[in-house]
Amino acid sequence: MENKKIAVIGLGYVGLPLAVAFGNKFKVVGFDINSGRVSKLKQGIDDTLEVEENELKSVLNLSGNKGLEITDNLDEIADAQIYIVTVPTPIDKHKIPDLTPLYKASETVGKVLKKGDIVIYESTVYPGATEDECVPILSKKSGLTFNKDFYVGYSPERINPGDKERTVTKIKKVTSGSTPEIAEEIDQLYKSIITAGTHKASSVKVAEAAKVIENAQRDINIAFVNELSKIFRLMGIDTIEVLEAAGTKWNFLKFRPGLVGGHCIGIDPYYLAHKAKEYDYNPEIILSGRRLNDSMGKFVAQETIKSMLKKDIAVKNAKVLVLGITFKENCPDIRNSRAIDVIRELQDYKLDVDVYDPWASPEEVKHEYNLDLHTKIDKDNVKYDAVLALVAHNEFKQMNLKDYTKENAFIYDVKAIFPKENSDLRL
Repeated sequence: MENKKIAVIGLGYVGLPLAVAFGNKFKVVGFDINSGRVSKLKQGIDDTLEVEENELKSVLNLSGNKGLEITDNLDEIADAQIYIVTVPTPIDKHKIPDLTPLYKASETVGKVLKKGDIVIYESTVYPGATEDECVPILSKKSGLTFNKDFYVGYSPERINPGDKERTVTKIKKVTSGSTPEIAEEIDQLYKSIITAGTHKASSVKVAEAAKVIENAQRDINIAFVNELSKIFRLMGIDTIEVLEAAGTKWNFLKFRPGLVGGHCIGIDPYYLAHKAKEYDYNPEIILSGRRLNDSMGKFVAQETIKSMLKKDIAVKNAKVLVLGITFKENCPDIRNSRAIDVIRELQDYKLDVDVYDPWASPEEVKHEYNLDLHTKIDKDNVKYDAVLALVAHNEFKQMNLKDYTKENAFIYDVKAIFPKENSDLRL
């Protein structure tokens, strides 16, 4: 196994840390179709901030039977024996799984697939997708026979963007393979870099199902506390104080209300729901949780309008500062950020909204949401009628909001990052 070459297809939040980890023990080539990203990575620059510059440069400079090469040239992955696919699996505007990136990655690998090769998928999918959707593409493009000439495996990614403690090697890895022998080989491959250990699933479908329910479970639990927030708001009770009190019981699950976005929790449940419907089963709890969480942006915006009116703040053309556009704290990832739901709703009410986020890329925000992101706040010349703290970046916790607001301003601390007495409302 030590002499096998590994190709990692897709060098985003998942693929790059994995390629770096493998590169310290194996000969690895990282492939991505984004030539701009490839160029930066070759210089040791990772815009996702998942890999430190010195760590990336170190593995790029290794030689012999280990080290990492970065490329967008298909020819440079043709001599690999193991291919690991880590491309995104989004949903479309109708919330239907969009497997286009997975199909294209499978076509790419199929063009260079050889006898004896193994293709491992890490992208989140519904049970059956690897063998029913990807394998036929690999066979057609390569002309090879599945489980005779080539093999597949599934080992779901568990990367937590922005988390510097639970990094890829410190998270237990679920593995699987299309035959018992391949399952064992794949398990041993990951064991060589995953210090937290592995769990070998009995089949590819079991591994796929395990991944998709991880985030569905979190989604449902967050939906529950989001609903509690709505209920307790009507009762005049602070939700965070309730959760802190309930959390003193040893088996209480400590979830907090908030906007549920990102490329996992806000998307993965739709993959399971889609597959369930193929079996004529309508997943009521999963979809109910999704609907509630998807409604929270509009809820936050409407609560803001109501509260401003109660404070006699003129709503139309009011200056509002939104803190945070990334989908979570201390992370530059803006994919599927539900902060945009709050912003769009406020804009519909004709409020003048400024968005500040020191972690997000202004260019990406402009491209993705057509918003002009503020990289700093002009507190000397602009005072805001309202401030909404949507993301718990460390930088925001150091702010004195009085420096940026008018005397009667409304403060909505959605993530409860400031002392209770410093805000008018918490989610």
